Amino acid sequence: MDSLGANAANSCPLMPLGFLERAATVYGDCPSVVYHDTVFTWSQTFRRCLRLASALVSLGISRRDVVSVLLPNVPAMYEAHFGVPMSGAVLNTINTRLDARTVSVLLRHSGSRLVLVDQALLPLIRDAIRLLPPGHDAPRVIPVEDPHEKSLPGAGTLTYEGLLEKGDPGFEWVRPACDWEPMILNYTSGTTSAPKGVVHCHRAIFLVTLDSLVQWAVPPRPTYLWTLPMFHTNGWSFPWGMAVVGGTNICLRRVDAAEVYATISRRGVTHMCGAPVVLNMLANAPEGVRRPLPGKVHILTAGAPPPAAVLHRTEAAGFEVSHGYGLTETAGVVVCCSWKGEWNKLPASERARLKARQGVRTPGTAEMDVVDSDTGRSVPRDGATMGEVVLRGGCVMLGYLNNDEATRAAVRGDGWFYTGDVGVMHPDGYLEIRDRSKDVIISGGENISSVELESVLYGHPAVNEAAAVARPDEFWGETPCAFVSLREGAAGAVTAAEIVAWCRERMPHYMAPKTVVFLPELPKTSTGKVQKYVLRDAAKKMGPTGRGSSTSKM
Repeated sequence: MDSLGANAANSCPLMPLGFLERAATVYGDCPSVVYHDTVFTWSQTFRRCLRLASALVSLGISRRDVVSVLLPNVPAMYEAHFGVPMSGAVLNTINTRLDARTVSVLLRHSGSRLVLVDQALLPLIRDAIRLLPPGHDAPRVIPVEDPHEKSLPGAGTLTYEGLLEKGDPGFEWVRPACDWEPMILNYTSGTTSAPKGVVHCHRAIFLVTLDSLVQWAVPPRPTYLWTLPMFHTNGWSFPWGMAVVGGTNICLRRVDAAEVYATISRRGVTHMCGAPVVLNMLANAPEGVRRPLPGKVHILTAGAPPPAAVLHRTEAAGFEVSHGYGLTETAGVVVCCSWKGEWNKLPASERARLKARQGVRTPGTAEMDVVDSDTGRSVPRDGATMGEVVLRGGCVMLGYLNNDEATRAAVRGDGWFYTGDVGVMHPDGYLEIRDRSKDVIISGGENISSVELESVLYGHPAVNEAAAVARPDEFWGETPCAFVSLREGAAGAVTAAEIVAWCRERMPHYMAPKTVVFLPELPKTSTGKVQKYVLRDAAKKMGPTGRGSSTSKM
């Protein structure tokens, strides 16, 4: 046995790009991507991705160059997940909800060479490029046209479809020499102060893709509706996963209850993913919007702990919900509330409570634990003792781009990735998230840094103290709630609306507070630290905000 081991035949790189080549062979004439009345087959999608890769190389894109995309869920966004890394480049998907200042920071930090941008977002990318520092090479911009939208790129502009026409459908795509080569760059949030770019390799994406399909028990030829933005941790790996199973990707540019229900009915949707906000939207849709489901529709939800009541209402509407947990740093879902048959005998409210837990590690995740952050020891499995959630496995990131200090803080010498999330371990081995040690607010599945919001609040000339916490929201799940004390003499001189407007001028609108509470002084510990748990309790007692509403309190 000693002479046996790795050889040229058994140690070729693990890579998800080969999934598309296989799909073109197995499912060649089957529908791959559907957008309005446009239907591509898997053989067509394969050729289009090869054209994209070839054209990028002809423009000078080479190994490890970063290519960014600023796109909604349209065919080009799906194709970029294969075509960009097939050129040897690293794919960077950018949140379309960000403002120009934040997009500019991400373009600069990533060193992006080229941007594929939706035609409606051209003003945003142009503003972002103007904000780049002098001397920084601006990325080339390729508009992605959409005949279903009013705005169009200017005449003579090289557009996405024109770029594809220049590409070779027989292109020999660039295979990684090693599966540890970088393939994906994602940013953990829209922070403007210290962006953290998560780098994943081909191996990690290969593993998390197959793992997610197994965990969710996805059958061959599903019809998958894209309600989850593909820019959100690459759609939790399902762009590559649908190629494995030959699924039909139904693209939706915008997500609202009427369109989702209509598309499910018209296209016979079987699977979809989304943050709890999507579940809430479907569960609370008015009767005139709802339509009978054509069959069982499976929904995988993650991104924030879903309230048990929302899970109950969604399943009452006919959907079958699976609940998972993951992070940008794990490339997708790595913990899932695996369902036990005996739980089906329990009352609906108890079933929903159990399903609201994050669950156990997926088959492809090596280990998961909840530990005392100071000692590194496992906390008791009593469902009450809180600790930090830690993970290890093949889909944990390579690290943060150009940020060795943050990488060392997250991936430590004891062999664990420290998530920063606080949870408990139940006696049956199921994880439940209880809080976030970094006080991240998750609104509609998007992370909002309370520290960043507080920094903006403190910049207001009338603000003396500020703290941001999450307040329940009927639509978004959570929205930022700002507790503010004013400088002496400023009481009555500034309104909640002015505070909100101040923040919205300086950061993406969804990161601004939806609620502002004025207090004479913020509660503090004996050492002067703000007692955020007191403020969180106060925000919860205020009850959830409604869609479109905002609140101010004195």
